[in-house]
Amino acid sequence: MPSSDSPERGPLSWSWSRLGLGVAYAAPATVVAFDDPARGLALAVGVLPAAAVGLPASRRRRAGVVGVGALAGVSMVIGSVVAPYPVVAVLTVFALCVAVAAAVAVPGRRLAPLAMALGLPLVGAGLSFDSVGSAAGMALLMLAGSVYAWLVSLAWPERDVPQPPARPVPARRAMLVYGVQIGVAGAVAAAIGLALGLDHPGWACTTALLVSRPRLRDAHVREVGRSLSVLAGSLLACVIALAGPSDGVRALLVVVALAGAAATAGSRWYVMPFFSTLLVLSLLLVGDETHAGHWFAERVGETLLGVALALAAAWTVPRVAATVATARRVRRG
Repeated sequence: MPSSDSPERGPLSWSWSRLGLGVAYAAPATVVAFDDPARGLALAVGVLPAAAVGLPASRRRRAGVVGVGALAGVSMVIGSVVAPYPVVAVLTVFALCVAVAAAVAVPGRRLAPLAMALGLPLVGAGLSFDSVGSAAGMALLMLAGSVYAWLVSLAWPERDVPQPPARPVPARRAMLVYGVQIGVAGAVAAAIGLALGLDHPGWACTTALLVSRPRLRDAHVREVGRSLSVLAGSLLACVIALAGPSDGVRALLVVVALAGAAATAGSRWYVMPFFSTLLVLSLLLVGDETHAGHWFAERVGETLLGVALALAAAWTVPRVAATVATARRVRRG
């Protein structure tokens, strides 16, 4: 398999260098997990964004991982702020989707694509927190994890990688339609989760926003990849929990998850949800192994719900928008 250090992305890329980087990322969480598995797993979740974005070729660009961690944390806090107010939460998800999509179509808005790819889904994740304080605590972990990851990454050598061509700015109307599309999917997912009183009402919303893509073919790949990855990660986490693992086994789990996430960060297949689900469910199951079936069903069920809503919105919204545009042209003509 080609290395993820290569500009060519294979279906399942692997980099031994980034595997070592993931082990280094996992060091603090692993040490803590030996004494307190719950805190160790929480620290590991805090480093996940850094492991997911991969390793930029130049050291100067690696500082950007701190911004990724900060954006992830702020997004979750926003979700937690509106979570107690279901109507406000649903409208907020929809409005943010449309606003961020519109910003992507404005030249020079460099943070807009990152906000769409990471920020919006984590606003959905913030809906699952019990309080703003707990979300702020996780946000601080993510910021601290990203700072630590940046410092660690400076020890890795720079690489000569050809600069990719600049991406053209998408058409404003197309992005507005796409914003409405993901806004509908995310808002409906959030509404269902909140209305049903699920333990984690934001999981379906997060999935809907993570798998959505402007091109339907790309969305299908994400939908299948996330569904299979979450299923596998949930199953493994529950099996390990039911086996009654020692603190040492949970510490090893931290290393395996973060090292695997970093090593496969360049993959074209959507494998990251396997590692994130493995860590998140393992954290939930610490001291609560008897509810493994419940957490498995909720994680997988909400993932499939989010995928279904993203697919439905992708089929419906562009067609409605095209019909409305045609009707307007006819009236004007």
